[in-house]
Amino acid sequence: MFSIFKKKKVVPHVRLTGVIGSAGRFNKGIDLAGQRDILKKAFSFKKITHVAVSINSPGGSPVQSHLIYSYIRQLAEKSKVKVIIFAEDVAASGGYLISCAGDEIYANSSSIIGSIGVISASFGFKDLIKKIGVERRVHTAGKNKSSLDPFQEEKSEDIERLKNIQLDLHKDFIRVVEESRGSKLKKDGIELFSGEFWAGSKSKELGLIDGLGNANEILKEKFGEDVVIKKFEKPKGWLSKKLSSSSNQMDQLANILEERSIWQRYGF
Repeated sequence: MFSIFKKKKVVPHVRLTGVIGSAGRFNKGIDLAGQRDILKKAFSFKKITHVAVSINSPGGSPVQSHLIYSYIRQLAEKSKVKVIIFAEDVAASGGYLISCAGDEIYANSSSIIGSIGVISASFGFKDLIKKIGVERRVHTAGKNKSSLDPFQEEKSEDIERLKNIQLDLHKDFIRVVEESRGSKLKKDGIELFSGEFWAGSKSKELGLIDGLGNANEILKEKFGEDVVIKKFEKPKGWLSKKLSSSSNQMDQLANILEERSIWQRYGF
C-alpha cells in the first residue's frame, strides 16, 4: 500500500550566538562543553541530508572556536550529512572559523565577515601604581612566569614570544580557511588574512561565503516551502540566571563592558 501523505523534509537548525569562550563571571559564552549536546542532537535526526547552523559571534577563544569547528565536521562526516552555515550580524574571527565547518556559507548583505587574524589586548598600569604609592611584589620560580605583567615594564623578549604564538595561531586559522574554502577564495589584489573584515556582499565576491540570504528563505528555496525547520538553541539555565541576578552590580557592569568591547570592534 502506498501512503497518500508525502513526508516533509526536515532540517535541524542550531543557533550559536555570543562571544566564544568566557564572556564574564556568569556568562560563559559559546564553548564546546555548552553546545556539544545540542549539536549532537541536531545531527542525530534520522534520514536528514543537511543540518543548518546560524552563527552570530564576533569571536573570542581560538581554542573553543577550533573545538566547535572540529566537532561539527566530525558529526557531519559521521552522519554523512551536509552543513549549511548562516552568518547573522557578525561571523568574524573565531565566529568565521566556526563558519568554515560549513559545506556552504550564507550571510546577509550587511553581515560582517572575516577578521582572519589573532589579537591580544591589555593595559599597562606601571605608572599608575607609582603615582598612587603602590609597591608591586612578584616572586616566581621560572624566569618567564611573570611575562607581560601589566604592572611592570614591557620586555622586548616577552613581546617577541607573544608574537610568535600569535603567528602559530594565525597559521592554524589560515589553514582551516584554505582547506574549507579552497579554490572559492579570490586572493587577487587583496589580503584575505590580514585581519580585515568585510560586509556580506564583498565577502561573497572574495569567496569567503557562497551566497546572500537568511536561513528561512535559503532553506525553503533549497528544500521547498513545506520544509520543517527544527530549531535548536541552548537556553540559559535557571542557576545561571539566578546567580547573574544576584551578583553585584560592579561585576555585571564589568562583564557587559568586556563583552561589548568585543562586539564593538565590528560596529555593534
